[in-house]
Amino acid sequence: MGALKAESALDGGWGWIIVLASFMAQLLSFGSPQSVGVLYPEWLIAFQEGKGMTAWVGSMVSGVALITSPVCSACVENFGARPVTVFSGVMVAGGLMLSAFAPNVSFLIFSYGIVVGMGCGLVYAATLTITCQYFEKRRGLALGLVTTGTSVGGFIYATVQNELIDLFGLEGCLLIIGALALNLMACAIPMRPLNLPAYYLKQKAALQRTEEPLYTKPTAIIIDLGNIKTTPGSADNTTALKVLVPMELKVLQNTEGNTRGGLLSCSIVARVVKKWMRPYGQYLCDAVELLQDRVFVSFCIAMFLFSLGAFPPVLFMEDVAQSEGLIDGIALIPLVSIVAFTTGIGKMVLGILADMRWVNSLFLYTLTLMGAGVALLLIPLSKSYLGLQVLSAMVGFFSGNWSLTSYITTTIVGIERLSQAHGILMCFAGFGIMLGPPVVGWFFDWTQSYDLAFYFSGTCVVVSSLFLFLATLPCWKKMREKENSPAEEDVNNSQQQHSSECDKVASVA
Repeated sequence: MGALKAESALDGGWGWIIVLASFMAQLLSFGSPQSVGVLYPEWLIAFQEGKGMTAWVGSMVSGVALITSPVCSACVENFGARPVTVFSGVMVAGGLMLSAFAPNVSFLIFSYGIVVGMGCGLVYAATLTITCQYFEKRRGLALGLVTTGTSVGGFIYATVQNELIDLFGLEGCLLIIGALALNLMACAIPMRPLNLPAYYLKQKAALQRTEEPLYTKPTAIIIDLGNIKTTPGSADNTTALKVLVPMELKVLQNTEGNTRGGLLSCSIVARVVKKWMRPYGQYLCDAVELLQDRVFVSFCIAMFLFSLGAFPPVLFMEDVAQSEGLIDGIALIPLVSIVAFTTGIGKMVLGILADMRWVNSLFLYTLTLMGAGVALLLIPLSKSYLGLQVLSAMVGFFSGNWSLTSYITTTIVGIERLSQAHGILMCFAGFGIMLGPPVVGWFFDWTQSYDLAFYFSGTCVVVSSLFLFLATLPCWKKMREKENSPAEEDVNNSQQQHSSECDKVASVA
């Protein structure tokens, strides 16, 4: 697994190949989940379940993809983008093919919602991480191009899945889409890392600890009541002993001969567990430190409210048109395709705007939240299919702010902590996406109308915009600086007083 030099690879060259591969990876993995609104009416007919129960399928696939972001980010950080993308191809393809044989909605929630969702989460973390590594000055444009893959995939897959259902049925459609997802493995080939991942660095360090050849004759080790012995003829093979015996077992060599084996075993287990748990403890400490940042916490809460309100239209827009009698069946270009297409345009435009020096990316994101919330509030007032098409385009364009999430997160916490911070942020978004569609479905089952549900969704998005705008005003920073200045003076005075007292004690001594 070769690595490129970071200086020569930034902002061009092989980086654009990475953008193309990441674009195709997101298209193949998120194409079906982004156009799940086409499959939703078919599942309602096939399984005869309520809208709230069936909505869990579409919400789980996107929610799990984001909730598992911390785990996916850790996998990318330790193993690299290439192996993670290959493994995700197996999960996405397997989940889609398994969904073709689902006997009920509960099984579909597992196969399509959880398995495909985790595969999409791995692809999302891998593609964004490798893109951010290859770009610095043009990071906004690169991320906009990469994340456009989900929108293009949703636009293409909405029409393709509709045609496949007419030709081969729901089962045949899922099998063919699953077979296409296997091409994710090919997308992983160009993803050469700039730096070796943590797992390979550990392996390399372990091999460099010895100067002997990589292969030596193994030494048989016998542990008998705390004493380590080697078999005859292998006492000189110290190199193999260093390789085969973990550091925890070497402690046994320094113990007294009368130490009992049970106590030694407990000590070894405690040391091993402590060593294994140390990275997780450090991860939790870093997460707590990130959650103490006011701007980052506000961003996480706004992301949760936005995901809670803005995702249901992707799933329910076709059913809204059919329930209101605005159209029979599904149009040649479904509303889901319009949302996906305009989302791609929004990602491109917003990504370009984010790279401009005079544009505040955080306030730009706040503006997109307000626009999406107003469009959602207008959906119940629309009584024509053309009106739904226009509002779908508005919601899609402003939902293109997903291309800004990595950019804003990098601005808040820095590129060094991007992977962990982005995982936490996507976890908040995942909970919102997972809860949104079932809540909207339950509103319909309760009132037999989508009006109250979309008023609820629009209100959540508008509140998220106002909350983020108020929480990131510059006045908070000035107030914090004023509060910190007296405290710093008190600390300096106490330090001076403490030093004078120390001098007095020293003179007396």
